[in-house]
Amino acid sequence: MSKFTKQENSWAMYDWGSSAYSIIITTAVFPIFYKSSATAAGVSAANSTAYLGYTIAIFTFILAMLGPILGSIADYRGMKKKFFNFFTLLGILFTALLAIIPFDNWLLLLICYTIAALGATGSNVFYDGFIVDVTTDKRMHEVSSRGYSLGYIGSTIPFLISIIIIMLASNEVIPISSITASRISFIITAIWWVVFSIPMLKNVYQIHFIEREGNQIIQSFRRLGKTFKEIRKYRALFLFLLAYFFYIDGVGTIINMSTAYGTDLGLDTNSLLIILFVTQVVAAPFAIIFGKLAGRFSEKKMLYVGIFIYIIVCSYAFFLKTVIDFWILAMLVATSQGGIQALSRSYFAKLIPKKNSNEFFGFYNIFGKFASIMGPLLVAITTQLTGKSNYGVFSLIILFVIGIILLSRVPEPTPSAVVE
Repeated sequence: MSKFTKQENSWAMYDWGSSAYSIIITTAVFPIFYKSSATAAGVSAANSTAYLGYTIAIFTFILAMLGPILGSIADYRGMKKKFFNFFTLLGILFTALLAIIPFDNWLLLLICYTIAALGATGSNVFYDGFIVDVTTDKRMHEVSSRGYSLGYIGSTIPFLISIIIIMLASNEVIPISSITASRISFIITAIWWVVFSIPMLKNVYQIHFIEREGNQIIQSFRRLGKTFKEIRKYRALFLFLLAYFFYIDGVGTIINMSTAYGTDLGLDTNSLLIILFVTQVVAAPFAIIFGKLAGRFSEKKMLYVGIFIYIIVCSYAFFLKTVIDFWILAMLVATSQGGIQALSRSYFAKLIPKKNSNEFFGFYNIFGKFASIMGPLLVAITTQLTGKSNYGVFSLIILFVIGIILLSRVPEPTPSAVVE
């Protein structure tokens, strides 16, 4: 802990808190809860998975459109923290509200989930942008990887508590239903997220900024338009964003729809929750390993490794049939999930000017989020047309192949490559 500054630790601890949302709401408990709700309402397994895919596509589209605009405004002095606070509170509030929505109202569940997801993913845009304020270029890959590692470790605690409550309820050891147990996990997520956001709120401040000028909204749109026109002139930055667009699409889709996919294959709830819990535990050290190896071999080479592992994941998923198969698949994902996300963030941060970090992370977000529309839609449409989820997952392989080809053409980050 001593090798990291107070600001670096406070920034990374936000991942410790917010990652509870990622595993409990995005990946594990909520998708199972929603699938049960939809099934009880007479919705087929394939259609309920498709509706979840469409929902993810909708909220990512909304945030993709807002990201660069809000990011441009947030680059002004004092604005980054305000936007971060707003989206964080929005996500926490609607995560808690998931606990009181009637179980038979699967549509309202999806609507509330959409708003909670807007808050969670929106806060991460500004959280990512704060990396330039808490550390140096030389330490970015290590600090970024530390954030993801703490996220995996921290999220396992509320997740484990939630798993225990759900399993005790399902086995009638405690006098509550599985539905109530799942709702308790939503409350636990919200509380965990609030508590561990406090260090970030208290100790992290915007260091790099643009001074306010005239009408900030109008000026922000002008800067955004100028950046959009000029961004194509910077080969390294533009090529990296294109590569990121494709490979992160596959990563996000597999994360967001893995539980629904496992459910469609007939895996029981307890097996899914245990597998996802172990995945979080295994992913934590691998995120750190990726960061350390990036310092030795470069971030770009380690991104190649992560993408190649995901190509194997997509191929293996096509033949997935048993619980053992799902275990193998989950462990493969655990080895590279955190590393590929952390190194993408730090690699991009080295290519951009610090005073415009939010504006550029807005573009980073729009590429990532628009990609996250394409993946779930691809899975949703393919699943509905074929009636088989594995065809949709296998189709994601092309995204990783395109991503790795484009990444191979990205020059290594140098001072001359940074946009000024």
